[in-house]
Amino acid sequence: MEPDWKAVCSIIRQHSATFYYGSLLFRGEARKGAWAVYGACRVGDDAVDESDDTLRDLDYWWAGIERAYDGTAESEWEAGLTWALERWPIPQQAFADMHQGFLADLHPVRLETLAELYTYCYRVAGTVGLMIAPIGGAGPEGHQAAIKLGQAMQLTNCLRDVGEDLALGRIYIPAELMHKHGVGLEDLRQGQVTPQYIALMRELAREARKLYREGLKGLKYLKNGRGAIALAALQYQGILDKLELQGWDNLTSRASLSTYERVMLLPKAIWLRGV
Repeated sequence: MEPDWKAVCSIIRQHSATFYYGSLLFRGEARKGAWAVYGACRVGDDAVDESDDTLRDLDYWWAGIERAYDGTAESEWEAGLTWALERWPIPQQAFADMHQGFLADLHPVRLETLAELYTYCYRVAGTVGLMIAPIGGAGPEGHQAAIKLGQAMQLTNCLRDVGEDLALGRIYIPAELMHKHGVGLEDLRQGQVTPQYIALMRELAREARKLYREGLKGLKYLKNGRGAIALAALQYQGILDKLELQGWDNLTSRASLSTYERVMLLPKAIWLRGV
């Protein structure tokens, strides 16, 4: 039976205009495949951030992933994922790695090194690249670029949400970089956007921009959805640009793009599709 795509889409539109509008640039069945993957990922993310019983709901989400792979779906998002799995070789290991990232967020987070930050970004977002790659027709040669683009987007999220994450006991800024720039935890708690903090943010932003450059090189491996992936990347890059324009104040405010700003990125995404 055909899944209830309206129900699956409602999960996506409620939480991520960035992904939803980008997904419309997939052609044919691949658009539904993208909805299925993102809907499944979103349910897991919500179990971590919006549930009253996070471990219970995260366990239920993982059971739902296993049901989808077993072909015994119960919920609409599981049915959507099962439908996609019948059409594309979406690796279950990518969901397993994502699960590990979600589990880490159930506890206070304190990362020590940039390598640990990269690992976290892989688990919660680089894995999405691995899931979407086969839907877009990319073979193994495109996997590393897909991972890097996902990592770039998640690193952008980490930079955007420093203040919000701090309130939840999550500090994704590596301790080694904070020490390097002379930034302490108390500076973060007091919302102090000092010259040292700005230098720290700029260094991490350079890491993100490098990942975007390397990740976008993978567009050539996609047979479907180049514009969709390009638009999503451009929107996240736009958030990074806006954060810079706001003076790197991510401790007391949250950078975001307006609908108009998102629409204005569409021509460039279409251009990148043909590069």
